[in-house]
Amino acid sequence: MEGKEEDVRLGTNRYSERQPIGTAAQGAEEKDYKEPPAAPLFEAEELTSWSFYRAGIAEFVATFLFLYISILTVMGVNKSSTKCATVGIQGIAWAFGGMIFALVYCTAGISGGHINPAVTFGLFLARKLSLTRAVFYMVMQCLGAICGAGVVKGFQKTLYMGTGGGANAVNPGYTKGDGLGAEIVGTFVLVYTVFSATDAKRNARDSHVPILAPLPIGFAVFLVHLATIPITGTGINPARSLGAAIIYNRSHAWHDHWIFWVGPFIGAALAAIYHVVVIRAIPFKSRD
Repeated sequence: MEGKEEDVRLGTNRYSERQPIGTAAQGAEEKDYKEPPAAPLFEAEELTSWSFYRAGIAEFVATFLFLYISILTVMGVNKSSTKCATVGIQGIAWAFGGMIFALVYCTAGISGGHINPAVTFGLFLARKLSLTRAVFYMVMQCLGAICGAGVVKGFQKTLYMGTGGGANAVNPGYTKGDGLGAEIVGTFVLVYTVFSATDAKRNARDSHVPILAPLPIGFAVFLVHLATIPITGTGINPARSLGAAIIYNRSHAWHDHWIFWVGPFIGAALAAIYHVVVIRAIPFKSRD
């Protein structure tokens, strides 16, 4: 009976404690994990801390660089009459995913490396950061995106306006519902990956996870772009969509723009709920 009770307790991991492998063999039993406390809704002390503003500046610079590189890549593809002479859709997807990988790696230790209001929103819903910090991050991300797109337009205005400026729109042949669905699912994939890659319990168990976290996040962005560029040009980042739309400043750039805010925020909320309630089951256990 004792053996059966142990098998039920361990479930599919019934042999993990008997035969540790990989990082689990490196003193896993010594790692005592405790659920971190939820972030306060409002933390006034943050407003007097330099680290708070430093994190916001990091988000601004990262989003600025993200828009600058990604829009230049889109322009390079769109200016050519044949995609065979350019990096094509795959190259655009690599540019977006690669930049997210690099920028998350660079800024994760300073601001968390959100670079996306939808990611910030999802983490806020999961009580990973305060409302004060979440709003500050979103503002800085949007400003960074606007400045990044603005610099590209300043350098190559004619080409920028002639190639669409990287603005998102629901492409011909697709409905608004198609576009909204693509943004919801695409953002869900991204934010779910962010939660999984930065999960505190996994970090406590496997020491290599924090180092590798930017890789799956960037790869998720790459894969989502491959799937949804033909539908909406891939938003999944309200700051990216807003920056391109403001600088391009054409009526069709604002047409259905709500999709690129509502879709990502719904996707982020669903990912947060799924991770917190289903994967981690935090509401059903004590934080003590």
